This record gives sequence, structure tokens and C-alpha cells, in this order.
Amino acid sequence: MTHEEYKKRAFAKNPALKAEYDALEPEYQLMTAVIDARAKSNLTQKELAERVGTSQANISKLERGELNPSVAFLKKFAAACDMKLNITFQ
Repeated sequence: MTHEEYKKRAFAKNPALKAEYDALEPEYQLMTAVIDARAKSNLTQKELAERVGTSQANISKLERGELNPSVAFLKKFAAACDMKLNITFQ
């Protein structure tokens, strides 16, 4: 059984689980975006932390979804990756 098949079955059995999963989607998107940005920039967590002016532990927490970053922090993160921060609402 694939991960997607497992999720589909679990969500069908438990609509509350699906609602909670959907509610966390922005956090998952942020985690994926920061990991992808760092990887595309070929930076280690330590190198990125030095560029941002924070600790490697904070970069790790951000990538695990354990840090609730400010927009100012995300701007520094984007600049450190030679990228631009773009926030959208849909």
C-alpha cells in the first residue's frame, strides 16, 4: 500500500483526521518550500544559518515545522538563498 492509498483509506474512515490534515497544509507547504530553497541553493543548514544570522538548530526547527517564523525571518531566509519571498493567498 502506498502512502497516498493509506491516507485515502484513513481519511475515508475518519473525516476529522482529514480536516486536521487539511488545516496543517500551510505548515507542510512552508516546510517543503524552505527545504527545497536550501537544497536549490546548495547550502547546509549551518551555512544557511550563518547567512541568515541564526543558529543551525533554528534552521532545523524551521524545516521540521517546529518554528513559527516571522515575515522578517522569511525575508532573511530568502535573501540568504539568493531568492525573493513571495506570499500569496488563494
